[in-house]
Amino acid sequence: MKKLLLLISHLVFAAIGFGLGIYLLPILTAPDAPSTAEMEMAAAQATYKGEFKKDLAGSDFLHWGEGTISIGKKFISLDGKIAAGPDYKLYLSPTFVETEAEFKQVKSTMIQVGDVKTFENFVIPVGAEVDPSKYSSVIIWCEAFGEFITAAKYR
Repeated sequence: MKKLLLLISHLVFAAIGFGLGIYLLPILTAPDAPSTAEMEMAAAQATYKGEFKKDLAGSDFLHWGEGTISIGKKFISLDGKIAAGPDYKLYLSPTFVETEAEFKQVKSTMIQVGDVKTFENFVIPVGAEVDPSKYSSVIIWCEAFGEFITAAKYR
């Protein structure tokens, strides 16, 4: 019985450690946030702006964003913060969504712009094939866990 309890306790703590590792690894390995000059340059070329807000229907204490998102032909930047996590992707969508279910329904109409690797301020290059004027919203999605993080309508 003692060996069984030891095995169970070790498995429980191993699972907790694994979960913490998945959560903390992106924080520990995140690159430095963009400089003030990079943020100003990206925001200055923006054609559109939107706001990430913590109170979206699909957001919770682990999945949220807040701040000003600036969208231009060459860059998308965030002056704000998002909850830390692994494998975040930034999408442009023709419709505003604020839940996981809504995201999954219209994902095929979206375009993935790039990876989000910093959790306080970011600048993501926009490829030449992406035309932000054809979309209305920016969405951050966690691919690894299929979790909605945040969204903002910009037009």
